[in-house]
Amino acid sequence: MKKSLVHLVAAALVASGWPAAAPAQVRLPALGDAVADDFPVSTERRLGEQIMREVRRDAAYLDDALLLDYLQSLWAPLVAAARARGDIGADIDAAFAWQVFLVSDRAVNAFALPGGHVGVHLGLIAMTAQRDELASVLAHELAHVTQRHIARRIASSQRMSVVGMTAILLGLIAASRAGSADAAQAAVVGGQAAMVQQQLNYSREMEREADRIGWGVFIDAGYEPQGMAFMFERLAQASRLVDDNSFPYLRTHPLTVERIGEARSRLEAAPARRAPPPNVFEHPLMQARARVLMDTGVQALRRVQAQVAPVDAGVPERLAVHYGQALASLRLNEPAAAERALADARALLRASPRLDAHDVRAARALDLLDAEVRVARGDAAGAVALLDRDGAPSRPVLLQRAHAALAAHRAGAPPAMLRASVEALQTWVAERRDDSAAWSLLAQGAALLGQPLRAVRAEAEVQAALGDLPGAIDRLRAGQRLAREGGTADFIELSVIDARLRELQAELRARQSEQQRGG
Repeated sequence: MKKSLVHLVAAALVASGWPAAAPAQVRLPALGDAVADDFPVSTERRLGEQIMREVRRDAAYLDDALLLDYLQSLWAPLVAAARARGDIGADIDAAFAWQVFLVSDRAVNAFALPGGHVGVHLGLIAMTAQRDELASVLAHELAHVTQRHIARRIASSQRMSVVGMTAILLGLIAASRAGSADAAQAAVVGGQAAMVQQQLNYSREMEREADRIGWGVFIDAGYEPQGMAFMFERLAQASRLVDDNSFPYLRTHPLTVERIGEARSRLEAAPARRAPPPNVFEHPLMQARARVLMDTGVQALRRVQAQVAPVDAGVPERLAVHYGQALASLRLNEPAAAERALADARALLRASPRLDAHDVRAARALDLLDAEVRVARGDAAGAVALLDRDGAPSRPVLLQRAHAALAAHRAGAPPAMLRASVEALQTWVAERRDDSAAWSLLAQGAALLGQPLRAVRAEAEVQAALGDLPGAIDRLRAGQRLAREGGTADFIELSVIDARLRELQAELRARQSEQQRGG
């Protein structure tokens, strides 16, 4: 299987001694000064942004709004707990991104990148049986970030420079874009082989530190202690039974007898949970979604479609089976079959004695899939009406409603429906300029409503969000030409375009100057 840019960059970071990222409570006295001198926070942030600009344009990068929203719902309490504990210092709190992102791959893996970006493979979500298991991996990766392990590795090796690492990563990017997996792998191995053995012992120290710090964050965030133990056991079993490259996490985060023993000791000392876990239905649904999205081949979708829950399966497991069947049927362009499976899922959820306010997210996930099914069956207006019942729209609801409003408008619905969607998107991106999916939908809606300048500006923002500043500048200039040639009277939008063009041109000059300085 051809490796994507996301996987190659992750491999380069591991092989080079750059696994993860950021400072905190535990600093070695001499090492703290070295970190500040050799690899300041600002440098790590800039490198992280540079890597993520390329990652977002890679085919393996996945912006599935619902799965990402779920992942962030697990991540946010961990970040909040780390702040409360003092693990996130003032120097990195505002500088780092503190973002998770999805990688469309069936391998069981997660990794941290410079500047507070953590990638999660669909395969990891698919293999975890409960939310606490997944959260335990996120807690471990967050600890890599808060302890600034990337910077500490650099400080431990005088031969490793920021310029050198940047050159390696850019070489990987170029090789990946050119389709040369051999050249990319050579960049990893050839550039860093001399450092691997030197860094191994330090890596083990970091893993133990990430275990310890991650455990404290995990517990303080309110997760079930058993979740981390179950994840260790699951990975330990996989390390004994599987050696087919399906578990990269086991290679980059080796499970030693010592680490497993320490995890068990922490579990024995942990307080028992006093309340039942919330959202018992959401994780099985997201697990099923990940399984469908990580392999969208026809045969794989047919297997999911034909899946039958075991006789002794509980409600969450049966609910996940029906959800997976509905999603697979939809991807196979069989909306009638999707509708039947979705009806079975709704019936299960309504009849469950566990259904309470905590499970509103599971009900919302079914609504979102229902809306997608309605659009596929030609009832886009009905999909909009369904999603309008949501009192506080989340990003998944906002984007799905926008898709439905576009379909409804093309089918002849009154413009007011699409206009409301465009205004909602405009409000959203005003505070979230990096949401390329929302900008793209806004551009489509504005174009259909006869708002060409707004559409062109939104198209430019899509490129800017993806890190393509020259492309964004070109679109803004096209907007200026459109205004001059067409004599448009949208002076407010034109003034926004003019101001944004100056801003992006300045940003591009600064980026080019930074690259010329080698840092």
